[in-house]
Amino acid sequence: MLTPPETLLPPASGAWREGDPPGRRRWYEHAGPLPLEAGGELPGARLAFETWGRLADDRSNAVLVLHALTGDSHAAGDAAPGHPTPGWWDGLIGPGRALDTDRWFVVAPNALGGCQGSTGPSSRAPDGRPWGGRFPFLTQRDQVAAEAGLADRLGIDRWALVAGGSMGGMRALEWAVSYPERTRALLVLATAAAASAEQIAWAAVQLHAVRADPHWRGGDYHDAGPGLGPHAGLGLARRLAHVTYRSEPELRDRFGRAPQGAEDPWRGGRYRVESYLDHHAAKLVRRFDAGSYVTLTEAMNSHDVGRGRGGVRAALGRVRARTLVAGVDSDRLYPLSQQAELAAGIPAADHLRVIGSPRGHDGFLTEVEQVGALVGELLG
Repeated sequence: MLTPPETLLPPASGAWREGDPPGRRRWYEHAGPLPLEAGGELPGARLAFETWGRLADDRSNAVLVLHALTGDSHAAGDAAPGHPTPGWWDGLIGPGRALDTDRWFVVAPNALGGCQGSTGPSSRAPDGRPWGGRFPFLTQRDQVAAEAGLADRLGIDRWALVAGGSMGGMRALEWAVSYPERTRALLVLATAAAASAEQIAWAAVQLHAVRADPHWRGGDYHDAGPGLGPHAGLGLARRLAHVTYRSEPELRDRFGRAPQGAEDPWRGGRYRVESYLDHHAAKLVRRFDAGSYVTLTEAMNSHDVGRGRGGVRAALGRVRARTLVAGVDSDRLYPLSQQAELAAGIPAADHLRVIGSPRGHDGFLTEVEQVGALVGELLG
């Protein structure tokens, strides 16, 4: 069922909540319980999504765009009531752009487990209380299963293109492996066939930061009142994550060892790079829910496209989509070796493409012209 904006979420810091402007969001409700890979089921699942362009009569022009960890359905458009940040791929989607919405029908769902309109820890459970720490463990396959239900409801049997980077790249890859007949072309950026030990280690420190906050309360903080969520822990997790998202040369060239304005680091002041991290931490805390951060990070740690499929090589061999795999040359979180494995293992993949950027892992978001050229190759 596709539903209009209505009462969806309880008040929760950092989450889209009851009474907030819906913006461009629409909602899809999964029919019946959603079975989960880890066991059990989610008794009800709702996805927020946005669309751009018009679906062709033969439904052949649909493109699925999948967001990274702290993204959402707002892939294009300005910040506005209902949307706290501008579209994360705004330069890629729109009339005359690489994903030309005069030609393509672009769909961007908010991942299951998220906090911008989709069912997640801040949503109400069947008993009327927030899920909180009771929210079940999700994997990328669970998220893709929910997205497949959305595609069914929209009448889309096959995507002209499925595209995503980082966590979105994990889901894009799962789409092509789980539903090879429904994925005509595939673009995976700055991602891996399986989360590595180092990636899990970085994520584990972030998870510990959130859970160590005294306001975490085992995840059951959504009804604790304004300002009482684990904001300090989430901010610390974001600071750590953001360092891994950028490159050392960029941080050196942008900030060096300079103090922040008139502040003196020898007397309790900050360096400019510290102020930069504080800024990004504060931005995330204002718009994101700590419970969703934990849920989605754990899902990323679980990512292994070869699980239960005979290993990575066998799983990649199931992909039938024409595929481009690209990585960022300065990415220290998802190194090029991981994308090289994907390009070598997917039968219809071209050679590994390299995005040149000083911005590290975030290059898949910022280097819009280079990413747009890859989209153009696939959609010709």
